[in-house]
Amino acid sequence: MSQSAIKVEAMSGQDGAGRPVDTRSLGESLRSVYEASIDKLPIPDSQVDLILRLRSKERALRRPN
Repeated sequence: MSQSAIKVEAMSGQDGAGRPVDTRSLGESLRSVYEASIDKLPIPDSQVDLILRLRSKERALRRPN
């Protein structure tokens, strides 16, 4: 199946056989897998640095000139 066909099916809310997809159940399943694995990992230093730089820029933009 092509990427464009997969995107159309996802947007239509149907699976490959034309049946409706239970997006709530799918979302809950994906969330539980994420929380059980990825969510427990520490944030890498490179990501922390990026977050801090973005926060600094946000503060600079809020300062009156």
